[in-house]
Amino acid sequence: MQDTTPLSRAAWRHALWLALLVAASVAFSFGFACAVPFAAFGAVAALTLARRDALLLIVAVWLANQLVGFAFLGYPWTGSTLAWGAALGVVAVLATIAARPMALRRDGRGAAIGALTAFLGAFIVYEGGLFIVAATLLGGTEDFAPAIVLRILEMNVAAFLGLLALDWLALAGGLVARPAGAPLAERRA
Repeated sequence: MQDTTPLSRAAWRHALWLALLVAASVAFSFGFACAVPFAAFGAVAALTLARRDALLLIVAVWLANQLVGFAFLGYPWTGSTLAWGAALGVVAVLATIAARPMALRRDGRGAAIGALTAFLGAFIVYEGGLFIVAATLLGGTEDFAPAIVLRILEMNVAAFLGLLALDWLALAGGLVARPAGAPLAERRA
């Protein structure tokens, strides 16, 4: 006999929602390879999910990106590529962690300002973390030229807005319910 309690339906919808976000990251991986908008995913995860789920999602997004890169996009199996892959994962997690307190701040700001602050925090930590890795361990600081960083920012802004719109549509359509512990849920309460 199948359990159709509201709790099990909510758990199923939540799992489906996380899977859809990971699928979106796969699409970004095919489109942008190593320029997947991890800061956007981290900020949206920090805003819309409980802390544990936000961290699990960003790890799943990173893992999906790495699988696509090595299995389909021909990432070379070199020490440098593997090290950069690990750095991307660590810095994506740090960006998600950094976005969380910014999303939770309650000082009379509206939800839009809170979301923008969380995104900017995630982006600064993400790009700053990658620059530190490039400058100290793996090289590649030339990839942080202003024009390149601006292009990465543009991609992350577009992804952030698209992911927030997707979240709003999922909420409106009943696919997801804002979980307890999600900053946007706490603002609405």
